Amino acid sequence: MEAIEAKLNEIILNPTLYPLLAILKSARNGAVYGAKVRFPHALVMVFMFRSGSFREKVGLVLKATRQHATNLATFATIYKTAMLVLALLNPKKPGKEGPYDTLIAGGLGGYYVFGRHANSVKQQIVIYVFARVVLALAKLSIESPAMTSTTPTPTLFTQRFSPATKARIQENAWPVFASLSWALVMYVFRWQPESIQSSLKSSMKYIYVQCDNWDNFRNFMIYNT
Repeated sequence: MEAIEAKLNEIILNPTLYPLLAILKSARNGAVYGAKVRFPHALVMVFMFRSGSFREKVGLVLKATRQHATNLATFATIYKTAMLVLALLNPKKPGKEGPYDTLIAGGLGGYYVFGRHANSVKQQIVIYVFARVVLALAKLSIESPAMTSTTPTPTLFTQRFSPATKARIQENAWPVFASLSWALVMYVFRWQPESIQSSLKSSMKYIYVQCDNWDNFRNFMIYNT
């Protein structure tokens, strides 16, 4: 047993295998993280808002968990592989990362994993990522790259604002973003609810529609009709 462990350690510590092992480890971490994040969320949403037998609900939870884990593992594999290939093809410094390699690798992984066949799980993660990017770009629009990163960062944001303008943007950007987001989702839910992603629609219906109906204390306080 010790001999096997020693051999495995020799393999994983081999510097020539490091790039390939990093891809494998990234895929592993993507799968584990996807499962850990998706399982509790799917468990709550399925058992609270989906109909069906216990076995059917368990199947839905496991399917959602497996799908999310697979998506993140596949994306990680494509991203790390593309980064390795792009570095090797770097015409100026072979083996070194180029300034826009992450942009290209991210686009490839995003298209293959999330862009080709849309479903609720993929839509949720893309919308989550998009919201985070919008907030990051808002910060970059008023901050110097040196204030948001310790590394030289290629950036398209060359316009800077006066201190007074920057202070006003910082004070009002988040309230405007939050207000507009909730205003739009409530408006769409009211007039075009079928266009909203199913789990969000179910939770919103539970909170904002089913609250209007009851005929006794039990279905007023204990459960919805």
